[in-house]
Amino acid sequence: MVLRKSWKVGAVAALILSLAACGATPASESEGGDVTLTWANVGGQEAEREKAAFHDPFTEETGIKVESVAFSNLIAQLQKMVESGKPVWDVVHNVPYIALKYCGELLEEVDYSDFPDVFPENTTTDCTVPAGKFGFVYAYDNEVYTDEVPTELADFFDTETFPGQRVIRANNPRGYLEMALLADGVAPEDLYPLDIERSLAKWDTIKSDLIFVPAVAAVQQALVSKQATMTMTISTNLGAAFDAGATISPVWDVTFWDFDVFMIPKGSPYKEEAIEAIKFALQPERQIENAELGGNTPVRTDIDPATIDFEGSTEFNPFIGDDRGELILFDSAWWAENLESASESWVAWQAG
Repeated sequence: MVLRKSWKVGAVAALILSLAACGATPASESEGGDVTLTWANVGGQEAEREKAAFHDPFTEETGIKVESVAFSNLIAQLQKMVESGKPVWDVVHNVPYIALKYCGELLEEVDYSDFPDVFPENTTTDCTVPAGKFGFVYAYDNEVYTDEVPTELADFFDTETFPGQRVIRANNPRGYLEMALLADGVAPEDLYPLDIERSLAKWDTIKSDLIFVPAVAAVQQALVSKQATMTMTISTNLGAAFDAGATISPVWDVTFWDFDVFMIPKGSPYKEEAIEAIKFALQPERQIENAELGGNTPVRTDIDPATIDFEGSTEFNPFIGDDRGELILFDSAWWAENLESASESWVAWQAG
């Protein structure tokens, strides 16, 4: 769903009014163009990569400063600042299903005529610009499983043939619900709408063999320390674990892929500058540098991932090579409508 409306007519006037209401001054009117964009992301390594690949070069080229901040509860924080009429973020880097639910309410619409036509099918929405893409991958410890190794999703749930602890994230069921259904025999084309009850029943068969952790960094730690012998997690997390010493190999059966996005909070005082910063981050050299620093695979269709000198391992990158199994794009529209209820069911099942 690509936006075809134009916000250019009257955009500058609207921006100035918005800035005045927030007590700010537009960049074009401020002394020396003294603007600082506030860029919200998950923090940690992502913030460091984006500073090097996007923020510092953008500041050097334009004079516009960029301050990176980490969010904790993205939706709640967005709601609070937008409803107060004083948004303090200008760019948000996260996943698209949030925008599908809150487009026009918490997030600004964007004009795709400002961007090149280089995005994969089904990755553009009215309030987001694709930022990068990544996989959700199944991996196992290749020092534990040697004679017989896992080759399909069903093996993750086969603790008789493949005993050992599996580490998964506790706070986000996205990917886990799908993987369990596929392992239980659901055809990829029949996945959505997700049968949450059936998925949780499948997970229940190995519940005693699961380690629940709060974040992707803890997944990496469990693999490196050999607390766990299997996992399902995002591809960049597996690459980082491998580079940190985890003896893991991927299983290329059915693999999900997803993309993250850039968004602009509703009422941002620097919307025009935010658009420029996003356009800058999507330049081929910026996308490539971010990927080389260990970030996601470039989202642009005119960049061949095989030509990139990734800093980390590419063994877990589902977009490189021709032996990566079947790739399925997450249904962001379904998750936009069902994230809250699915998460509640996921957490309740863990506690039950």
